[in-house]
Amino acid sequence: MTRNFNLNLREPQVLVRAVLGALLAANLVVAAFAFHLVGESPNDLDAQLASLRSTFRSSQQRLNKSSSLVRNMDIGRDQGNKFEVSYMTSRRQTFGPLDAEVNHLAQTAGMKVGTINYSVLDPIEGSGDLYMLTITAGFEGGYPQLMKLVNAIDRSPRFMVIDELQVAPQPKGDILDAVFHINTFVRDQPEAAQ
Repeated sequence: MTRNFNLNLREPQVLVRAVLGALLAANLVVAAFAFHLVGESPNDLDAQLASLRSTFRSSQQRLNKSSSLVRNMDIGRDQGNKFEVSYMTSRRQTFGPLDAEVNHLAQTAGMKVGTINYSVLDPIEGSGDLYMLTITAGFEGGYPQLMKLVNAIDRSPRFMVIDELQVAPQPKGDILDAVFHINTFVRDQPEAAQ
């Protein structure tokens, strides 16, 4: 038996069947979304949201730590530059200010200045613009004046470090000969800044 299917949309039965078929298809699509056959379940979405929030918080903490480190590095760089300018002589003007400083410290302490010799500038490893200079200076005076000189060098406005001190008494009595090896530091300024 053969049936003849006529799709005449003007007939009420065909029209009702078409509408019922469309509604059935729409219900199937909605059911697929409702039962999460297509897409993710609310629990999966909640888990993804919690994971993203956790990732965001950890990224925010890393960003805050990095920002803090950058601020501290900038502060350290500024303080280092201020320290260099305040306590170190420039390479162009090394010997005059250091001679004046050593003579002033000796005069303040009441010591007589002997010979002053300077070593060759030694570059400081790891720094492109800092050098160490050793001053070998001889002084003559009494023990109290020697202690004043040691304290004056320690509190000098230049960054000076007593590396070695040799003291010998003179045959004249309470007079001492002292030889200081003092390390100081020199900075090399760029050509534009000079």
